Amino acid sequence: MRRPVALRLSAALATAALAATAGAVLTMPEASAATGGATGYATQNGGTTGGAGGQTVRATTGTAIHAALCGRASSSTPIVIEVEGTINHGNTAKVSGSSCNTADGVIELKQISNVTIVGVGGGAVFDQLGIHIRDSSNIIIQNVTVRNVKKSGSPLSNGGDAIGMESTVRNVWVDHTTLEASGGEAEGFDGLFDMKDNTQYVTLSYSILRNSGRGGLVGSSESDLANSFITYHHNLYENIDSRAPLLRGGIAHVYNNHYVSLNESGINSRAGARAKVDSNYFEDSKDVLGTFYTDAAGYWQVSGNIFDNVTWSSPGTDNNPAGPNPQSNTTVAIPYSYSLDNASCVPAVVSQTAGAGKGLRVSDGSCSPQTPAPTTPAPTTPAPTPTTPTPTTPAPTQPAGTNLSIGAGSDGSSKADGTSYGNVRDGDLSTYWSPAGATGSISIKWGSATAVSRINIREASGSAGGIGSWRVVNADTGAVLTSGSGAGAITFARTSLEKITFEITGSTGVPKVAEFETYAE
Repeated sequence: MRRPVALRLSAALATAALAATAGAVLTMPEASAATGGATGYATQNGGTTGGAGGQTVRATTGTAIHAALCGRASSSTPIVIEVEGTINHGNTAKVSGSSCNTADGVIELKQISNVTIVGVGGGAVFDQLGIHIRDSSNIIIQNVTVRNVKKSGSPLSNGGDAIGMESTVRNVWVDHTTLEASGGEAEGFDGLFDMKDNTQYVTLSYSILRNSGRGGLVGSSESDLANSFITYHHNLYENIDSRAPLLRGGIAHVYNNHYVSLNESGINSRAGARAKVDSNYFEDSKDVLGTFYTDAAGYWQVSGNIFDNVTWSSPGTDNNPAGPNPQSNTTVAIPYSYSLDNASCVPAVVSQTAGAGKGLRVSDGSCSPQTPAPTTPAPTTPAPTPTTPTPTTPAPTQPAGTNLSIGAGSDGSSKADGTSYGNVRDGDLSTYWSPAGATGSISIKWGSATAVSRINIREASGSAGGIGSWRVVNADTGAVLTSGSGAGAITFARTSLEKITFEITGSTGVPKVAEFETYAE
């Protein structure tokens, strides 16, 4: 159970002088809009710029936030909403309009794009009121506090999540926020930062998550595996029971975070998830990394972490702790550049930068900075709205050569009853995989890097036309190789990878992928 909240000074005091003399914190000026640019996976897939370039409005109530969204010319018109004061149930009502889809008792960012919500002035506190992002893209939330959101008891909001994302969400940057509860599920609270049902390209940076039974999850169940490409950096997790975070499938990059009093478990990588865990400081905690409460294994790549007074449980059927001497069991290629602080100064850097009301300060990486070369070209300055590669039209001819999918492995985001991932590589057009809904993803994977420049998506006999829009993704890095619509032969720049994903983002009927063929040329 959660321990009483206590001010953690041991590591911070020991390193504060180092941080001060080395200049490990760069003070960013207070701003009326998001300061600086997005970092981590939020820079990918076209980038995350929120409401940059749009109108700036001020809101002191939740109803005013909804009114700002509903007053736009369209649901994608850029807007920056400056928030000051306390937002609660008493001042948050549904507002109607053609450019919004809001609800009472929750800040609803639903079916919209290109929005920034930033706390200004004396600060913005969302009291017992969650922020719900659904079927939306290019969202920035910065410099706000969200506290005591409940899923049971009274009042209720957002399923008990402080910030929750679901149902095809893309490109979200949550920065310099304070997310906190006052207990666990028994007290009516759920997660602080949850992602599910096809949420991708998200960064949580310079934030505080504390006093909760559940820090946050990626994927609501072992079958909800379409969530991926999440970065967590320079955050403080304090007095959290578990889920710091819980990862189901997908790829996460977890670096330069300070973990204090993880009472039951920490980074829980399971159901095939792969986490790159770099230069974090774990303190006074239990089972901070591993696969827990399931036999569905996850994986991790570790380097530069410090484990200070961390205890580890014994391995069992449903528990596979990474310690007491954590070793890597996978590799994760990161497609963006980043500055990595040495773990020894992470407590001091995070204490000066993380959370709302810290002046949007960030680390300048001067504590033994390292800047690994990106595995793909560094991202360019993003356009004001998320973009995807120019759609291509599948060639009518069938690829020649050896089908590399034969003998390979396969998995996916979900599957309809009676279908199988393995059906897409069995050479039989009468068997197939279908997603559980209108969208989903199917992947081919190998045990080592394999060069691919062409795929062929063949629909099941008699079912042509179900596949609508799609993307082809390098599942190792999250890079989108190409996009388009309809089945057939698809070409792209020759790429060496261990896993390639065909992601159906729209359908005109029931998608039925009979064969996912892959070719080197």
